[in-house]
Amino acid sequence: MEPKRCGWCKGDSLYEAYHDQEWGVPVKDDDLLFEFLVLESFQAGLSWITILKKREHFRVAFDHFDYTKIAKYSEAKILSLLQDEGIIRNKLKVRATVTNAIAYQKVQKEYGSFSSYIWKFVDNEPILNKVINYKDAPANTPISDAISKDLKKRGFKFVGSTIIYAFMQATGMVNDHQIECFRYDEV
Repeated sequence: MEPKRCGWCKGDSLYEAYHDQEWGVPVKDDDLLFEFLVLESFQAGLSWITILKKREHFRVAFDHFDYTKIAKYSEAKILSLLQDEGIIRNKLKVRATVTNAIAYQKVQKEYGSFSSYIWKFVDNEPILNKVINYKDAPANTPISDAISKDLKKRGFKFVGSTIIYAFMQATGMVNDHQIECFRYDEV
């Protein structure tokens, strides 16, 4: 029998695998947190499945999300990314990725890790919501508003409150699995 899943991922094997194995699982690894920050920023205005389908190509194009390399990208590298059909070729988002890699390292220096910085907003514990219908999950919250504001103050780009809330969901800072979903009690 098929397990009960959140309604947003049904019907697509890639979506279901992402839901079952990653979405909502607490992430404290700085490398993976940066990957999600990049992917969520590219997702703005698009569907998440579009990003998932391009994820592997993003990894290759962006040096496996190595923020130390990305922070040093030359103009030639940026221009080559803008020609890469395997990613979202939005010049503002590509340039924001470089800007964010620089800002990311500054946060790491200040807090010891990006994880220490970002998880302090939720007192180092995932927020457990009681979502009945996935459509009722919020698009942003006062916490995502505060994180967004602070990140922008630190020079990050494409980190609006809605993007940050999606990042929080993806990285397990908030558990928005539907209460009937088999993952609700597992993450």
